[in-house]
Amino acid sequence: MAMISLNTHAVRLFLLVCLLCSFEVATVRDVSGGTQPDLLADEMSEEEEAAGEISDPLEPLNRVVFEFNDKLYFWGIKPLRTGYRAVVPRDIRVCLGNFVSNLATPVVLINTLLQGRWEDAGVVLTRFGVNTVLGVYGFGDPAASELGLTPRSADFGQTLGTYGAGAGIYLCWPLFGPSNVRDSIGLVADNIAHPLTYLDVESAQAISFSAGSYLNRLSLSSDYYEEMKRYSLDPYVSSREAYHEYRNARIGQKGENSHSQSTPAETEMFPAIETQL
Repeated sequence: MAMISLNTHAVRLFLLVCLLCSFEVATVRDVSGGTQPDLLADEMSEEEEAAGEISDPLEPLNRVVFEFNDKLYFWGIKPLRTGYRAVVPRDIRVCLGNFVSNLATPVVLINTLLQGRWEDAGVVLTRFGVNTVLGVYGFGDPAASELGLTPRSADFGQTLGTYGAGAGIYLCWPLFGPSNVRDSIGLVADNIAHPLTYLDVESAQAISFSAGSYLNRLSLSSDYYEEMKRYSLDPYVSSREAYHEYRNARIGQKGENSHSQSTPAETEMFPAIETQL
């Protein structure tokens, strides 16, 4: 299928980028007489780890990508979001977000099971059944409004973290924003597990669906990024640290059967980051 072929190429491209990043870091370390790093290992000393330092050997490149994303947001995405908010009523946008979230249920279900969150997995499955039938294919959320079953969230990056995988080096991806090696691998895995991958749709249709759902999700989110830029001396560092702390908190909450208090439509400002912190 065209969509499967598209995702195969995406995976290959991602692995190639990771390989290049690994080679670049290894080259820098070799020149200084050090050893080659394991991208998924926590190599920081105890002092650095206690101080909460983040491994960012690609900072010059990451800053370039950060600036690209910044310009893209203010010159392109923000005007689109403003226009979309003005044209489409909020109730409709919430319904569309609920549908997209309901469609992604297999991704959340698989990861709650892999993390051993049996109760949350049961809630995810129950929510899917109730919202698909009573919520008209997931456009409504009676599971939350009538039964009190609030949305659960889980991703493969979080799953890797619960099994002890280190974050690896910090990465800032074009369009996707802040991430790291572990969460980037998780993003690819979650994409492969998404039902849209296996539907008989054209690549252009799949891209349109992803772009539309992203814009709809963004229209329901707060202006966190703009607030961060307004009050930060260095927005790049603030974004990096906030992402690091948020993801560590998500992994640490695994044993507490944590769940998102927001509606499904109100998550993720950038596709790679749930709720953009």
